[in-house]
Amino acid sequence: MPAKKRPSAATVKQLRDFGLKYPGAHLKSPWPGHLDLAVKDKTFAYLSVEGEPFRISCKLPESHTAALLLPFAEPTGWGLGKSGWVTAQFPAGKRLPMKLLEAWIDESYRAQAPKKLSALLAALGERSTARVRPRVPAKKPAARPHTPKQVAKTLRAKPTPAKRPRRSQAAKR
Repeated sequence: MPAKKRPSAATVKQLRDFGLKYPGAHLKSPWPGHLDLAVKDKTFAYLSVEGEPFRISCKLPESHTAALLLPFAEPTGWGLGKSGWVTAQFPAGKRLPMKLLEAWIDESYRAQAPKKLSALLAALGERSTARVRPRVPAKKPAARPHTPKQVAKTLRAKPTPAKRPRRSQAAKR
């Protein structure tokens, strides 16, 4: 009886196809059996090997803090978690959040791709689904001019006494 393909194999293929649509993206095999997504030989998504439970690791410089709050995510091992890499592992049979995973691949590609390729993406009119613009704090309103009453109060205030200069040791004797 032929081995039945797991749903994770279809998911991995779908995400690979999604990642290969980016300019300069290609498959990279850093270890036997692995086919990860890379751009200019820099990996931007590590995907699980066919036949294993689904797992993905992406570099998320903007959303890694939020991603780590999800129950299925953890910092990537081998010290990559310190650089914003996040690994998501899902139990077999669980429905996967494909839009979220595609957004992670998008953000990871933009983090790893050379600026020329990222600029090409922008020129093609591709919008990032992952990039959430940080909120810029509102500027403080300009200081209102003082009222005449405040100006008069400031003028009436007593000046603070000036500090006396210290006397040197020689002057004390």
